[in-house]
Amino acid sequence: MARVRQEPLTSSLLSARDVRELADRLGVRPTKQLGQNFVVDANTVRRIVRVAELTATDVVVEVGPGLGSLTLALLEVADRVVAVEIDPVLAAELPTTVRERARPGTSFDVVLADAVQVAELPGPAPTALVANLPYNVAVPVLLTMLQRFDSLQHGVVMVQSEVADRLVAGPGSRTYGVPSVKTAWYAQARRAGSVPPPVFWPVPRVDSGLVAFTRRPAPSTAATREEVFAVVDAAFAQRRKTLRAALATWAGSPARAEEVLRAAGVDPQTRGEQLTVADFARIAEAGH
Repeated sequence: MARVRQEPLTSSLLSARDVRELADRLGVRPTKQLGQNFVVDANTVRRIVRVAELTATDVVVEVGPGLGSLTLALLEVADRVVAVEIDPVLAAELPTTVRERARPGTSFDVVLADAVQVAELPGPAPTALVANLPYNVAVPVLLTMLQRFDSLQHGVVMVQSEVADRLVAGPGSRTYGVPSVKTAWYAQARRAGSVPPPVFWPVPRVDSGLVAFTRRPAPSTAATREEVFAVVDAAFAQRRKTLRAALATWAGSPARAEEVLRAAGVDPQTRGEQLTVADFARIAEAGH
């Protein structure tokens, strides 16, 4: 069924000046360690929300909300947002920012935690993930959230442009690799635009990209996700090798790897970057 987007209800979004003044008052200095680059452009956060195609009934989880720029834009459309923030100073301030600036009738919670460690969230199960992900942990955070919260049906993440390319790449592409295959296990992902450095503070030295995703069923297989991902990791650990050689350690020997590959209907001389996630699932199942 097609999603009907809710028209935004105007709230008081953070301007570039607001962000800097709020950071000064809190004594916050963005750190590379936490991958902090705060969005200071209202048009950008509203654009992200439009791409996410949220409705009022979506329960949105946001990772790394920072000072709340994107949070407030999300609350213009969705009635409930749960933010996961690792910085205790920022996490403590967010409820005040939301209370003062968000439209009435919205619900907001902040969870002080590392997103890759979060196993549960307060309230109803989240249906959408929308986040400006720290560059250094973007892939593990996205995969962790998709794994642990199967209620997530769609979303948009902003990541470094090169990472965006890897997440959406298809077989045969030079950027196709482990992130591409593992993301494809959970969802259909697509590039949804680019974001220039000047919309951030501090200004990063790289471009960013938007990746939109829609949940889809995992490939039908008797193998577990862990078993399939083990094959994926082995196949791409030595990209230039054929699968017969790359999977030798995983299978126990090159001969056994060839046997498994043939049973799965895969040419042993193929390389991992040519296979779909369904191909990897067949290999894992044949290797039982």
